[in-house]
Amino acid sequence: MISVRGPLRSLKSANPITTKRIIESPFILAFYLFLSHGTLILTLNKKTKMRNLILLSAFVFGFTATSIAQVETTNEKITLSSEAQAKMTLEKNEHDFGTIEEGTQATVTFTFKNTGNAPLVLNSVKASCGCTTPKWTKEPVAPGKEGVITATFNSSGRPGNFTKTITVTHSGEGGTEFLTIRGNVNKAAPVVAPTVVAPEQ
Repeated sequence: MISVRGPLRSLKSANPITTKRIIESPFILAFYLFLSHGTLILTLNKKTKMRNLILLSAFVFGFTATSIAQVETTNEKITLSSEAQAKMTLEKNEHDFGTIEEGTQATVTFTFKNTGNAPLVLNSVKASCGCTTPKWTKEPVAPGKEGVITATFNSSGRPGNFTKTITVTHSGEGGTEFLTIRGNVNKAAPVVAPTVVAPEQ
């Protein structure tokens, strides 16, 4: 017969940090139960000594093997989840239009590539103001393939310098990218109404 009353009493009276470490680690707990001096009591008689020793060894072996399997399964899940990851790599993340004339619809295209190993999905593309209209690749971008984001700035009624931001949220590593467009709008010359001269009477 195997009694673990000794080990349990010993664990109860041990330092809380030590007890926590022993319980959280299956290997330490099994080793503790097997070798702790004076805490694991084997009540053996001559006839059952060998049988009980075999049962104890089988218990420790099975407990340890189960723990190893659990650790390997956890590690495998972590590895699989870290392997399946899309990654958005932009050719550039900003563009300067320079000087444009008021009324111009200035458009730029940002090209990106999925350098990960899972499909990349653009969840949303939002400009910082209504004067900039974005368009983007809507279907998932496969690993190794490219997609585009275009931004059109309406300069009508907006003379002077401008800087606009486009926020891109996606399913890849990091989850967010920021694109910037800037430039200067020349104020349009005022339209002068033609002068009409009345004919002489």
